[in-house]
Amino acid sequence: MLPTVILPGFLEAAIAYRPLEQLLQQSGFPTVTVPLQRQDWFPTLGGRPMTPILLQLHRTVEQVLRQYNTAKVNLIGHSAGGWISRIYLGEKAYLARNAAIAAIPPWEAYRFVATLVTLGTPHISQERWTRWNLDFVNNNYPGAFYSSQVRYVCVAGKSIFGQRRRGSWLAYSSYRLTCGQGNCWGDGITPIAAAHLEGAENLVLEGVKHSPKAPGIWYGSPQVVPSWVSYLE
Repeated sequence: MLPTVILPGFLEAAIAYRPLEQLLQQSGFPTVTVPLQRQDWFPTLGGRPMTPILLQLHRTVEQVLRQYNTAKVNLIGHSAGGWISRIYLGEKAYLARNAAIAAIPPWEAYRFVATLVTLGTPHISQERWTRWNLDFVNNNYPGAFYSSQVRYVCVAGKSIFGQRRRGSWLAYSSYRLTCGQGNCWGDGITPIAAAHLEGAENLVLEGVKHSPKAPGIWYGSPQVVPSWVSYLE
């Protein structure tokens, strides 16, 4: 079983993923979470480039490759961590919107990632602060772009139907900002329609919520992990 790296979701710290990390280790996958703190995300606010996160992801993957003397790893990206991972796989320079900032050379991580699992990742967005980054991803690496080298598994939760009423207003607003339609199913943050990629192995899990901090079950809960862990190598 290959060592596995978890990339947290937007504004999440590594500590929230410790239970998932432990579950994967118990399943036989040596697992490391990119050691992010919440403040590490602050330089990316307002739609700025995800370069600080990508740098930490690369350092972690390099460390794991050396530590386990392996040529490949599994990569799990939760929420925004999923589409950031798609940038990491790529072979094109990651261009900053500010021309004064140099482009970041590509990591071409498709060479050493065996499986990419995205959990509740919004692979599309209508929200203006995230559009630039997601347009970069989807224009350069549409769908399961490296599927000849990397296995893509996109997991969506189906727990909350977005409606303009108390109790589901947040879901409605988030879905609408993401896919342009609020009245649809999703995990409370990411609608199913945005969580899947063409050419990937796309899963829908009933009753699963978006965040590790949400009440109920989320993608990393003990009763949910078996639904997707079998796709790891």
